[in-house]
Amino acid sequence: MSEDFYRIKRLPPYVIAEVNALRASARARGEDIIDLGMGNPDLPPPQHVIDKLCEVAQKPSAHGYSASKGIPGLRRAQANYYGTRFGVDVDPDHEVVVTLGSKEGLANLAQAITAPGDVVLAPNPSYPIHTFGFIIAGATIRSVPVTPDEHYWESLDRAMKFTVPKPSVLVVGYPSNPTAEVVDLAFYERLVAWAKEHKIWVLSDLAYSELYYDDKPTPSILQVPGAKDVAVEFTSISKTYSMAGWRIGFAVGNRTLIEALTRVKSYLDYGAFTPIQAAAVAAINGPQDIVEKNRQLYKRRRDVMVESFARAGWEIPSPRASMFAWAPLPPALAHLGSLEFSKQLLTHAGVAVAPGVGYGEDGEGFVRIAMVENEQRLRQAARNVKRYLQSMGVNTPAKGAA
Repeated sequence: MSEDFYRIKRLPPYVIAEVNALRASARARGEDIIDLGMGNPDLPPPQHVIDKLCEVAQKPSAHGYSASKGIPGLRRAQANYYGTRFGVDVDPDHEVVVTLGSKEGLANLAQAITAPGDVVLAPNPSYPIHTFGFIIAGATIRSVPVTPDEHYWESLDRAMKFTVPKPSVLVVGYPSNPTAEVVDLAFYERLVAWAKEHKIWVLSDLAYSELYYDDKPTPSILQVPGAKDVAVEFTSISKTYSMAGWRIGFAVGNRTLIEALTRVKSYLDYGAFTPIQAAAVAAINGPQDIVEKNRQLYKRRRDVMVESFARAGWEIPSPRASMFAWAPLPPALAHLGSLEFSKQLLTHAGVAVAPGVGYGEDGEGFVRIAMVENEQRLRQAARNVKRYLQSMGVNTPAKGAA
């Protein structure tokens, strides 16, 4: 009996799990850990959404199997969102499928459209499912940069010229997780033209569409005329409405890709619990004040974190979007590497962050910091970090600055 499973062999050890295990052990010992590692919102959904969940759950008919593709009302709500937010016409019957979070949607689409040996272009560093969803499906990954500069385009062109077989899929994700990079509509216009020229599918991850901080709303690739010829986009209600545990996301766009994802899902699941889907409709169609409220809250947290950590002696670039900061290791401690630094920060400062190497080899030298604790806790984290840096012989600002 073989225990040498093909797909498991292709998955390396999940390095972020090492930090998670340390965090869990510390908390089991009663230690106070400020958890800035996982992008898990600490805020509740709107009350009317919770009320809708409870209301529908009271109906006897709500407890049977749901619709794998998503209930019609939820698909219509997402189509209306694209029309209102992006000015994009979407057919809810043929261009939308509800997913169990965007992560499940990306993984199952990878299964649907990938054959062993296919080559997929994916950003490095990036959210792990962008690469491992395809690795599990048997594909080979060729990494491309995240930063959308001329080097990015040169990398795409080299990949198409020198890779055998030619890549069949390109994954993009802006605002980026983990780096918080953003792009403008001109980037997507160029990307769609490039994809059509090279006959390649584009999978866009837009999970952080509503968490932008420079008053310039993040665009959708589907705003580009003709984008639906080559692209599908994944979104989620997890961060927008503080509903991460509800596991509701969407794939929207190219009909061929949507049909492929729908077919695979029909074999694998019956969709999310109907009351959850009904509550998601209430979130998207109902009052949207929570969207701006959350955006302003995360912006304040960002400003507090950047300022207080700088006073502690750790300069962190201010992210323009998402709920994450992509922080280079303090120069004096860069030799530790991101995993060891993360372990030491947890052990000696009681602050959990995610090691950048967990998002790809190009993430080495960075950590991802999630803004999922309140402002008081962020300031406490900065004080803890300052003491740790001082214990390591790192010069920090004068006493009282943090």
